[in-house]
Parts: sequence; C-alpha cells; structure tokens
Amino acid sequence: MQESELLRFDPTARVWILRDPKEAAAKCTLIPLRGRSDVSFLAFDVDRRYAIEGAILLHCDGAPLSPADSERPLLLLDGAWRRVQTMMRRLDGRFVARSVPPGFETAYPRRSKTFEDPSTGLASIEALYLALLATGSRDESWLAAYRWKDEFLLRNAARIEALADAAHARPPAIDGA
Repeated sequence: MQESELLRFDPTARVWILRDPKEAAAKCTLIPLRGRSDVSFLAFDVDRRYAIEGAILLHCDGAPLSPADSERPLLLLDGAWRRVQTMMRRLDGRFVARSVPPGFETAYPRRSKTFEDPSTGLASIEALYLALLATGSRDESWLAAYRWKDEFLLRNAARIEALADAAHARPPAIDGA
C-alpha cells in the first residue's frame, strides 16, 4: 500500500478519534465533540489504513498515563470491544498504549444483549476526560454534552481530585487572564 493511501488525522488536534460507523450514533458519547478544533475524527473502514505515528493509544492494557504524555496526540478507538483488535490491525506507525488509572466507575448505563462488557469499562467520553486529566489537563468542557456527567463526577469525585493532584492538572487558561 502506498503512503498516500493512508488516512491521516489532523496533526494539530490533541485528540484523534477513529470511530466505527457500525456502532449506533445514538450510543456514541464522543459525537458531541465534532467541531472542536482540538479533535480529529475519522470513520473506520476495514479496507483502509490509518497513520498514527507518535500517538498514544488509549487502551486498557497500556501503562498508566502521566503528564509526560501530554505532548503527543491521544488516539481513541471508538467502537464495540469485540471490534478493537480489527481496528488495531489497520493502524500504521509506531504508537504507545496507555491507560487511565484503575478504580473509576462508569455512569453510563450499559446493557449489551450479546456480549459481556468488561467489569471496569468506562464510556468513551469518561475515559477521554480521565486520560486528559492524567496528562495534566483539567477541562470539564469535554463532558459538557454527556448526559451522565453529573453522576460520573459525583461517583468519582475523590478519585478525580486525587488524579488531578497527582498530575498537577490545571483548568484551561481563560483569555485575558
């Protein structure tokens, strides 16, 4: 396959999302992020390859994220757990797998009739928020459109504060401040 055939994310975006269109859009917690200048979306196609050189792949089997990871794009594979390996086989380039620290509880009401979800799984938007927090960015605007935002923050308040303290997370700068 020629280099020009690789699909590329916007290199200026902080967050890269490879979304499986087979997943119901109504259940996708990341779609409300479309239009943010710091997010780049691509639709997954099993016949295409995706350039991700230098990215950090958010993956449950990776080492924990830290502030040292803040300068690299954060890649999320947004789809069903059973499709993750298929999606990963289409990634092209060197990347590092990282995870959010354990112990957080999802507020998303999961109800799979076909497959069992991992007991410690989080909604994609919850995992993204925690990943950014672990890398030193505290910005609740990522959760603005998340229906279960308040419940998620309440259930995990102490752990979120501990993670923010450990990462020396700061809220976004306000223009003119």
